[in-house]
Amino acid sequence: MTALHALGAGALAAGIHRGELRAVDVVAHHLRRIAERDPPQHAFVEVFAERALAAAAAVDRDRAAGRALGPLAGVPVAIKDNLLREHCIAACGSRMLERFVAPYSATAVARLERLGAIVVGRTNMDEFGMGSSTERSAFGPTRNPWAPDRVPGGSSGGSAAAIASDLCPLALGSDTGGSVRQPAAMCGVSGLKPTYGRISRLGLVAYASSLDCVGLLARSVSDLALGLQIAGADDGDPTSAAVPVPDYRALPARADLRGLRIGVAREFAAAVVDAEVDDAVRAAIAVLRERGAEVVDCSLPAAEHAVATYYLVAAAEASSNLARYDGVRYGHRAGGDQRLDDVYAASRSSGFGAEVQLRILLGTFALQKGYQDQVYGRATRVRELLRRDFARAFARCDLIASATSPIAAFPLGSRLQDPVAMYRCDALTVPASLAGLPALSVPCGMTRGGLPVGLQLTAPAFAEPLLLQTGDVYQRATDWHRRRPAP
Repeated sequence: MTALHALGAGALAAGIHRGELRAVDVVAHHLRRIAERDPPQHAFVEVFAERALAAAAAVDRDRAAGRALGPLAGVPVAIKDNLLREHCIAACGSRMLERFVAPYSATAVARLERLGAIVVGRTNMDEFGMGSSTERSAFGPTRNPWAPDRVPGGSSGGSAAAIASDLCPLALGSDTGGSVRQPAAMCGVSGLKPTYGRISRLGLVAYASSLDCVGLLARSVSDLALGLQIAGADDGDPTSAAVPVPDYRALPARADLRGLRIGVAREFAAAVVDAEVDDAVRAAIAVLRERGAEVVDCSLPAAEHAVATYYLVAAAEASSNLARYDGVRYGHRAGGDQRLDDVYAASRSSGFGAEVQLRILLGTFALQKGYQDQVYGRATRVRELLRRDFARAFARCDLIASATSPIAAFPLGSRLQDPVAMYRCDALTVPASLAGLPALSVPCGMTRGGLPVGLQLTAPAFAEPLLLQTGDVYQRATDWHRRRPAP
């Protein structure tokens, strides 16, 4: 019999619906696995064992009473530490919010629970989402399940590591510039950043409001489709899109990719600096061609400036969003009875980590009078050029294929003193974020050292069905997503 932790979200939900599995047994099994395996890995910062078991028991009672169950009934899920859950801490990986208890649940979390999912804990992350390695957490780094001396990617590294280690079959992350896709690639799992506005941001603690997206991580594309039922407009989030939501679970499976044009952008190919990553992605594109897709060249000229543009736009928005954490209204406070300005300075200096302070300073400079148009204004204009580049590219192709990360997982600590080198890890993910487009990362190979490689597929706005169908065809033709790290 297949171990419970090896079953995906869809298989677990189906077993619970049929009465072959009890939700309490499923959740208890995953909680034991977390307790046994996670402490050295540190994917979770808190586990909600008692509350999860109570929710699972309620699912079993509903089934016994003949009441309808949600499509995710009894499925253990994890949520990133920047998503609010009522009566739970949401610390965002920061000392600033380490005691902040959420007064309500994020829409994405509430919808997951209404679908029957059982939230088993919150996962580690780079502080306020500002990082590409999950080393910038105030609560310590997360380790890559494939190689404990390597990073899991970031900032949703805790969620990605939890999936890779079979601690849960589905997790929520957030993606501002690649924070779902890049750790998915480095941990050998599947990750989806939806179109901006496709999933409500209400209850997602803001980093850069014009970029932030709630995303999903799972082993398979089919499980991502199951979780994407949380999509849809939300009156509490004016940036959510009033675009009809298809039943992603009922998408017809494509037998092949005939009629589909896959673009390969030369700027993306040039950004890959690891030959083994390049080889794996070329092999993955060859699989897409074998399945019937036509592979065509395309160009995204403004992508050359995407990293610099992203870090100016995101830092400027972070400077504004994080101004609320001042030691007075809520959050960490230092300074005692000093003057108000001194309380602000002491609270922010001790509550924020070095990377967050760096980005706040950069963003404040970018918005300073006399520099705003020269710096921030120029970045917003490049962002518009990138949107136009994508529009032209999608006139030639249906999807754009590339590596997700230009390198495989790097050693812990190796880039902490070189912010620019860390930022370059996002070269292939930030373009879709700046343009507000959906993008999917799926496992597509391994380096000789046993580190996963990810294939990224980027689509036009609201073309998540095409992404999911294409990813599903690829995963039915390969087995990379089924591989597990050594116990």
